[in-house]
Amino acid sequence: MKVNKDTVQLINTAILKSKEKHIDLSFEKKLEAASNTPAMKALDEAVSYLSDFSGISRDQAALQIVELIVELDELWEDYVLIEGLSKIKEILTTKRSR
Repeated sequence: MKVNKDTVQLINTAILKSKEKHIDLSFEKKLEAASNTPAMKALDEAVSYLSDFSGISRDQAALQIVELIVELDELWEDYVLIEGLSKIKEILTTKRSR
């Protein structure tokens, strides 16, 4: 069965429009506020330092910093999950022993 391409486009457009209702439009204000924090100033200085120290562009330095933060976040998520699973196994083992 062949689906009409116009219908597919119409459905995709409707899906996107339905998501507009759920978007928090205050993100611009939140982004501006986050951009004017001491933490953002520290990131700016870190990007400059890494760029100068490594002889790479600021874009590359920013990307490396973000990738490292994402990697650390993922590692900690895995660690917390493993710790949680260990605790659950411990609880289940204790209950079976009784």
